[in-house]
Order: sequence, then C-alpha cells, then structure tokens
Amino acid sequence: MSERLYQKSGIAMPAPALRSNAFDVWSMGALAIAVMVLLPVCAVIWLALTPTENIWPHLIATTLPRYLANSLVLMLSVGLLTAIIGTGTAWLVVMHRFPGRAWLQWALLLPLAVPAYVGAYALVDFLEYAGPVQTALRETFGWQTPADYWFPQIRTRGAAILVLSAALYPYVYLLARAAFREQSGSAYEVARALGVGPMGRFIRVGLPLARPAIAAGVAVVMMETVNDYGTVDYFAVQTLTTGIFSVWLQAGNLGGAAQIATCVLILIVLLVTLEKISRRKSRFFGTARGQRPVTSAPLKGTRAALATMACLLPFALGFVIPVAVLLSHAFDARQWVAPGLLRALLHTVGTGGAAAVLTVLAAVFMVYGVRLSGRRLPALLLPVTSIGYAAPGAVLGLGILIPLAALDNRVADAVLALTGRDPGLILTGSAAALVIAYFVRFFAVAQGTADAALGRVPPSLPMAARSLGRSAGGTLRAVHVPLMRASLGSALLLVFVDCVKELPATLLLRPFNFDTLATRVHAKASLENIAEAAPAALTITIVSLVAVIFLARANR
Repeated sequence: MSERLYQKSGIAMPAPALRSNAFDVWSMGALAIAVMVLLPVCAVIWLALTPTENIWPHLIATTLPRYLANSLVLMLSVGLLTAIIGTGTAWLVVMHRFPGRAWLQWALLLPLAVPAYVGAYALVDFLEYAGPVQTALRETFGWQTPADYWFPQIRTRGAAILVLSAALYPYVYLLARAAFREQSGSAYEVARALGVGPMGRFIRVGLPLARPAIAAGVAVVMMETVNDYGTVDYFAVQTLTTGIFSVWLQAGNLGGAAQIATCVLILIVLLVTLEKISRRKSRFFGTARGQRPVTSAPLKGTRAALATMACLLPFALGFVIPVAVLLSHAFDARQWVAPGLLRALLHTVGTGGAAAVLTVLAAVFMVYGVRLSGRRLPALLLPVTSIGYAAPGAVLGLGILIPLAALDNRVADAVLALTGRDPGLILTGSAAALVIAYFVRFFAVAQGTADAALGRVPPSLPMAARSLGRSAGGTLRAVHVPLMRASLGSALLLVFVDCVKELPATLLLRPFNFDTLATRVHAKASLENIAEAAPAALTITIVSLVAVIFLARANR
C-alpha cells in the first residue's frame, strides 16, 4: 500500500513522496515566495508606524486633504467614465450590427497598447498653441494671437480624467463584452415579447447580469488610476502618488512618504472590499443545458451611424491620436539614433525579460507547491499574493528600497570586514531592485495564469507519471509544463509588457544614470521634448500592441 496513489487538490502522487518531500521543498518554497511578495507592503506599514520625524499632523493640516481629494475625484470620475464607455461599446458590438462593427470590436482593445502617460504627452502636443488643432483654427479664421480666440486649458484635472479614461476603458470593455456574449438570448426574447424596448432590455436584463464583470473592470481601472504617476505629474494634478514622490524625494522625509503610501493602501483595500460587498448577495447562474446565444440586431440609418461614431470616438482618443502624434515626430531619423535610446531599450528588455521569466517560474512553483502539499498556510497565502498588483508602483518602490538598502549595507559591511574591500550596493546599486519590484508588482498576473493552466491538466496524467517513478519536479517538467506552454507564454508576454510600461516604481528604484524606455519618455516629455520622446514611446506602444493582439486572439 506504500505505493498507492491518491489525489490532493487535483494532483495525484504517491503518498510517501508527499509526506517526505513536499513540505521541505514545495511548501517551504511557496511560503518563501509569498513572504517576498508581501514584505514590501509590510515594510511600508512599518515605516509609517515608526517614523523618525512624524509629519502626520503637518500633512493633515496642509497637503494631504488636497492629495486625497484629487485622488478620489480622479478615481470616481475615471471609474464612471470608463464604465459608461466600456459597457456602452460592449453592448453595441455584441447586441447590434452596424457599419464597422467587425473590426471595431477588436480596435476598441488597442488603447491598452498606449500607456496613459504617453497619451497625455500626445494630447498636449496635439492641442497646445503650436499644435495642429490651434494652428488650423488660426489659419482658418485669420486669428493672430491667443487674445483673438478662446481655447480651453489643456493641463487640467479634467484633461487628466479624459486621458486616463481613454487609456483604461478597455479593461471594462473586455470584461463587459465577455459577460454580454455569455448571456442567454432567451432572456432578451422574453423581455421583447413583454414589450420591453432596447433601452429597457439593456437596463433591466443585460446590465444586472453583467454587473459583476463591469464592477471588476471598474475596480481594476480605479486601482490603475491611483497607481498613475506620469499623467497626473504632467498635468500638474497633485495626488497621493505624486505626494509620495514630493515628500520623499523633495522634502527628504521617508516616514511622511510611508504614511501617504499607507493612505493609498487603505484606499485600495476599501475599494476592493466595497466591490466585493456590493455583489455579496448576488447570485448568477446559467442554464444547465445549451443556452441560446444572443442574436445581434441590425441598426440602420441614423442609429447605425451613431453606433459607429460611439465606438470610433474612444478608439480615436485612446489610440489613433496618440499614435498619429508620435508618428509625426518619429519621421526624423536622427531621433532613432539619439544617444541613450539603444541603451534604454537594452535596459528595458533586460530588466523586463528577467522579471518576466523569474515571475512566471516563481508563480508556477508556488501554485504547484500549494497544490502538491495540500497544507493550509500556503493555500491561505496564495490569494493574498495578488495584493502586489493592487498596490501602486510608488508604494512598492518605497517598500522595496528601504529593506533592500538596509540589506545592502549589512552585506557590504560584512564583506568589508572579511576582505577589506567594499563591494558597494549590490542590490540597490544595480537593476536587481527593479527586477524585484516588477516581480512583486506583477506576480498576480503570472500566478492567476499558472493557477488556471494547472487546473486544466487532467489529474490522470500526473498520476501516471508518478506511478512510473517520476518525482514531483520531474512530473512538472515532463507533464504539466508541455501542456501549459501556451498559457505560460501568454503570462510571460503580459508580465513583460507590464514591466515595459511601469513608470512609478522604475523612477524610484532605478540606479543612477539607468534609463528604461518609460523613464526616457517621461524625462524627455517633461522637458517638452516630444520629438526625442517619440521613438521610445512608439517602441513601448509596438511591444504592448503585440500583447494586445495576442489577448484579442485569445478572446475570440
């Protein structure tokens, strides 16, 4: 009976191997990875509770209310606007047929390829006094100076809301579109038979059934809004994230920055909690047998034209205009050979690639280890590791830099005492800190993909491998990894693209004179040098576009 097989959490293996090896290697490894992901958040909380100079009363009396108010206004406004755009366009492409629908349903995903801060730089360049819009107005109407006409201010909070909404609405659109497509067409036919019109069917049938997906998309959008630094900094909107940079880097107060970062964490936790509470008592079920799919209805005349325009507008704001502006500046071949561009590209590929490989490997190891061991503590920590994705990059940068700097100094002192040579800062003085930050920030992406992929592997296959004498690691390499290859490839791509676009954590943790594409775009655009920022921004967009195309193919 010592070789009998049993199944635990979907993975079958010999009982003796589980008892003797799983806890030592897989369970302890899973715990170590979970601690590594959670440590930065714990470090921020500790720094906030034990500041060397408590400026909390000063923050409350001066800047904190403004930071908090702007952050809340941005979150709520962008959340509402993306909910309207994402849900409305998803309803149109699923429920109706109109000119351009076949390609617009995929084109609406493309703004995901353009980071919000790139869209901000492009919008200002497009609408500023020397831009094509105001230049065309002056030439058309014969105006000579700004005193001859009125034009709205560009760098305002409202413009930041517009840019963030145009960049982030695809999160809501993608989930809402999938929810509408999975609904039963019978429910709409019954509503139509009872005399409910198109708007009534949307409000009374489609929207309530799709609410969980829409709420999840809006929650992601609001978390990304809190995380944003490049857009709000360029538009001079003071938020909690910009406050972390100001208090730490300009005022030199680490404790105050940690206290602001704690406010961000509390805001994120409240947001996630409210989203879960809002649908706590809701239950959504599909029919047991094959349900009738939703049938799209044709639109004609004015309605068809309005539907096409409604889908074209967010696509144009989020993708066409930013890319067109960047292309107009990128025709100068000298900018593509500008000093530092190739080095920034190599830095981006090196750090992003290393972080993507490390993150996916660790995610597979942790998920497999949790399933293999079946122990309670690793299983409880697994969902908690997703907090890194919810925490803004500036918060993680703060929580990673301080513990790493302390470790670096201790290691350097120890090496100096033993060898008489000072090795310098090994982690914080190199790109290792960036790789760790990316690992923590995007571990949830890889972990979710690995968990879903492992769940699709039939238990009989690893059971057969273990019965033939394969070890747990051998079974993972020979059975699971080949079957998960496509999912792991998509996880690698998505994590890499997220690393390429990440700005706040990169600004805080990069070594001296170490630029990535994101920091180069930010630096050049902050100096109003869009021409030199364009090649790096286009490179980011092209890399991101590959991931969006892959995502679109996976959601056909």
